Amino acid sequence: MNQPIEVHYWPTPNGHKVTIALEEMGLAYAIVPVNIGRGDQFKPDFLAISPNNRMPAIVDPDGPGGEPIAIFESGAILQYLGRKTGQFYPADERAKVKVDEWVHWQMANLGPNAGQRNHFRNYAPGFILDQRQVAYGAIRYTNEVSRLYGVLETQLKGRDFITGDYSIADMMSWPWIFARDGQGIMIDDFPNIKAWHARVGERPAVKRAIEAAGQVRTGGGLQAGGRDAEEARKVLFGQRARV
Repeated sequence: MNQPIEVHYWPTPNGHKVTIALEEMGLAYAIVPVNIGRGDQFKPDFLAISPNNRMPAIVDPDGPGGEPIAIFESGAILQYLGRKTGQFYPADERAKVKVDEWVHWQMANLGPNAGQRNHFRNYAPGFILDQRQVAYGAIRYTNEVSRLYGVLETQLKGRDFITGDYSIADMMSWPWIFARDGQGIMIDDFPNIKAWHARVGERPAVKRAIEAAGQVRTGGGLQAGGRDAEEARKVLFGQRARV
């Protein structure tokens, strides 16, 4: 019997991508919490598998040739899992290219910009006294995320899923969509996204993956008051090169 895949994880959109894929593909996995607010991502044992100091990462004991393999970067992880199982990642090269386009779109565009929007709208106002320093970033990244929602809205026109069939591209983008009004975006302005997000969210595997996040306690969060939240913000928002 194969050992479960280790998922080095914290309940963030990038973490959810991996557990969604594992649930959809029917692969056994075990969550290894990486508390990013405490700095677990800088521990030597984690850096050995994720040199970019970022989760998620996986260790598959049953990798190529039956030997273990460690993988970091969520896009690389989902592409690997798709190849490993032959699920949700087409074998046909033209179809695969289309999925890869949207995998890279999420990694290079939707995720980073949505993360920055979240930072400037939700976190920065709590610890930067001069709100003028926050306003430009909040406006800049909210506008860019709105543009990206427009790109996805157009792509989903006449499609149930991003490239037609449900794929890792949907698993990549779904956790990053804020599927209710807020953060400067009105979801009703994007009816195709709203319907798609609900459609994916009703999948049993997606529900199981989100429930699995309950295994990991996040505490009061970065917006909370107190020493723990302040220390977590220092860890996450004050990183520089470590050599």
